[in-house]
Amino acid sequence: MQGLKMLDTLPLLGSGFVICGAILLAMAIAPVWKLFSQLPTGGLRYSWGFLILLILFFIVGYIVYAQFNLMTFSQPLDLVVPVIFFCGAIFVLVVCTLSLKTTSDIMQMNALKQENITDPLTDIFNRRYLERRLKEETQKAQSYSNPLSIFLIDIDHFKIINDNYGHQIGDLVLKNIAQNIKMSLRESDIIARYGGEEFIVILPLTQVFTSYTLAERLRTVVENSKLAIPSDTGIDIISIGVTVSIGIAGLTSECKDYQCLIKNADTALYQAKQNGRNQVRMA
Repeated sequence: MQGLKMLDTLPLLGSGFVICGAILLAMAIAPVWKLFSQLPTGGLRYSWGFLILLILFFIVGYIVYAQFNLMTFSQPLDLVVPVIFFCGAIFVLVVCTLSLKTTSDIMQMNALKQENITDPLTDIFNRRYLERRLKEETQKAQSYSNPLSIFLIDIDHFKIINDNYGHQIGDLVLKNIAQNIKMSLRESDIIARYGGEEFIVILPLTQVFTSYTLAERLRTVVENSKLAIPSDTGIDIISIGVTVSIGIAGLTSECKDYQCLIKNADTALYQAKQNGRNQVRMA
């Protein structure tokens, strides 16, 4: 009698394993969908979308299996397949949940890393990142005998802007110039805020004379760019134009490290400011 009762419960046990497996698979869709919705359009997003369709396909398979096969169970060995289905669903749920958690942690770490190397006002690299990257680029250029140049850029008469319009407008001017410089550079160039109203641009694989042409183009872009702000009355629009002075330096047989590059660029910048500002000078 007990054996018969056990045989009668086999379909019920099998159904329980398969239905619980289908529920677990349905639960696995949630983390996959969250990943899918966060990814930009592209191959990776399509891959996660395909995984969602695959999970749905397996859910349907579980249901079909439960409907047409479980009533034929006649011995305990028949429970092997439902148990495998159930364990497989657990595996899928764990993998999908861990994938979401891992991705979220990586995104959080990248965000913290970005905050650590980005100037919060101008949204370009900060001085900490600048010094590390300039040191790396200098060592690389030295190792492979490649040229390397830098710009040291200073906003002309920036104190007057702060005095006349206030520091909030001064911050807007800094942001505007930083973005104008960034958009004027090549993809391989690196811009960072050096301090106050000064910026440094690293130009890998670039000779000093080529840098001069790029610096002149950049200086012209800044000179022709105007920042429009409302006046105190809120009716008129004030157009603020600024200029920059630029000092250029490059690696030479006498100047072999990044401190020397910065020093020479600073000397060239000083000459540009002494000669009337709004100009480019080479070390």
